[in-house]
Amino acid sequence: MGSSCNVVLVKTVLGMESVAASYIEELDPGARLRVAPYGLKGLVIVEASKDKSQLAREIEARVPEAEKVLVAEACVKADPQEIARAAAELAPRYIKPENTFAVRTVRRGRHDFTSIDVNVVVGDAVRRATGASVNLRFPDWVVGVEIVHDEAYVVFYPGSKEWRKMRPGKYPLYKLFRRIAVVQMPYLGPLDACRTMGVRIGREVQNFEVGELVIAPIGLVDALQLKTFLDGVFEGIESRYEVQRKSYGREVHKVRVHVQDLYQLVRDRRGEVIIVFEPEGEYVSRVADELYRLLKSGKRVNMLFGSREGIPQGVYRFADLVLDIAPGITLSTEYAAASALIAVASVVHDMLARDEAEEEGKKRFKSDSKEAQA
Repeated sequence: MGSSCNVVLVKTVLGMESVAASYIEELDPGARLRVAPYGLKGLVIVEASKDKSQLAREIEARVPEAEKVLVAEACVKADPQEIARAAAELAPRYIKPENTFAVRTVRRGRHDFTSIDVNVVVGDAVRRATGASVNLRFPDWVVGVEIVHDEAYVVFYPGSKEWRKMRPGKYPLYKLFRRIAVVQMPYLGPLDACRTMGVRIGREVQNFEVGELVIAPIGLVDALQLKTFLDGVFEGIESRYEVQRKSYGREVHKVRVHVQDLYQLVRDRRGEVIIVFEPEGEYVSRVADELYRLLKSGKRVNMLFGSREGIPQGVYRFADLVLDIAPGITLSTEYAAASALIAVASVVHDMLARDEAEEEGKKRFKSDSKEAQA
C-alpha cells in the first residue's frame, strides 16, 4: 500500500452495513466496496472511483445509515512506526502549532501492539512535526487511526465533529440536582397501583440523583398502602441505581429516602428554599432569575409535589415560589417531579454554565500567575 489512497471508511450501526453499502453503490457505481471485511460488522471500506472527499460529502448528505464517514489520507501497513511516519508527514496540512490534537485509534484484529501503543507513537510524531500540543478531551483536530487486520488508515478531522455528552458550555446538572430535596405526597389507594406508582417515582428521582426524597403524607394514612408505596419506591431506586453504577464513568449518588408529615416538614424547613409545583403557580420561565437566585443561595431546595390530591393551598404561603411547568395540562403523579426537574434545569442551565466558566477562568488565572511568579 502507498502513502496515499482513495478510500472512504464508513461506520454504521451493527447490521446496517449492507444497507449503507447499497446506497453508496448508487452514489459511486464504479467504487469497490468491502462490506464487513473479515466479518467486522458495522464497517464498509469504500475504494472510490471518483474524488473521495466529494463521495464522503455525498454519503454524509444522503446516507443516514452512515454513522461516521472518514476520508483516509494514508493507507499503510498496520505497524505503529509506519503509521506514525505517515501521520507526521500529513499532519502539518491540517494541524498548526497553535492548535491542539488527539490521536484516536480503533484496532481490529490481532496484533503485537495495543491501541494505546499506537496513540503514544503517533501522538509523539505528530507533536514533533507540528509543534501542536495534545488535548485528549476537547482537541481542535483528531488524528484517527483505523486498523483493519494488516491494514491501517490515517484520517484527520476537526474535533468539533466528535459528538460528546459533555463538552465546554454544558453544566453537569447532577451538581444541581444533588442540592434538591423532592418532597412527594404518597400515592395511596389500591395496593397494586401504590406499588407501581412507587416504583416509577423511585426510578425517576434516582435517575436525576436528587439529594433526598421525602415521602410526605398528610395526617392519618393507611399503613399498608403507605408501606406498599414505599416498597415500590425503594425497588425503583435500587433498579435504576444498579444501571447507573454499571454504566456511569463517575460515582453515583444513591437517593436517601425519609418520611415526614407534610405540614411538619414545612415548619421544620421554613428557613430553607421551598418551591411548590401546582397549576395555580407562575409559569416557570417567567421567574427564571428568581429561581436561579434561590438555587444559588446555598440553602437546601425543597420541591413539593402532590399526588392524587395537590399540595394544600395553605402551604403556598410558606413557599418562596409556586410554579406551573405545563399550563393547561395536569401531569400524572409519576411524571411530575421529573418534568419539574427538567423544566427548572432548562431555564437556569445557561446561567449555571456561565458561572462555572467564570470559576474555571479564575482558577486558570491564579494557576498561570503562580507559574509566572515561580
